[in-house]
Amino acid sequence: MTDPGTGPASGPVAPPSAAELLDFARRTAADAELVASLPLDPEGRTWLRLDGPGGSEAWLIGWPPGTGTGWHDHGGSHGAFVSAAGELNEQSLAARLPTEGWKTLELTDGVDRERRLLAGQGRAFGPHHVHEVINPSDTEHAVSVHAYYPPLPLMRRYSRTGQTLRLEQVERPEEWG
Repeated sequence: MTDPGTGPASGPVAPPSAAELLDFARRTAADAELVASLPLDPEGRTWLRLDGPGGSEAWLIGWPPGTGTGWHDHGGSHGAFVSAAGELNEQSLAARLPTEGWKTLELTDGVDRERRLLAGQGRAFGPHHVHEVINPSDTEHAVSVHAYYPPLPLMRRYSRTGQTLRLEQVERPEEWG
């Protein structure tokens, strides 16, 4: 019998890399039947939990026009996401932030990054990634696929005013209901 944390006689199974999560998200986003099966709500985001590779956590998410996540991180998990339908914009920080011991940080110039992700486009990210994702459309839903490893232990939520980033809340999975 094989222990769930190991492969057959080959030792521990390596966790999926960010690149492997991106590959999974791309393949899943290309599944038109799955993407079309997600119920879309005109008021709020909708989601469907998926089986990700190698014990990862994955989600199919519907984004009504104009909705977004706000600034957040992924609690030390690495991951990837791909736009399956519509367009998403990502604002991110090209800086490694400390995870503990602060409430307010002053960001330096030049740390902001912006990506426009049309259907089929995505990105992988490391465990220190801080970003916000927005559906910029005034009229069209967007749908995306997200995958994280390890499964999200928490999410830190931030507010941002100019170059000031403030930790507002730490959310745990049991609060996401």
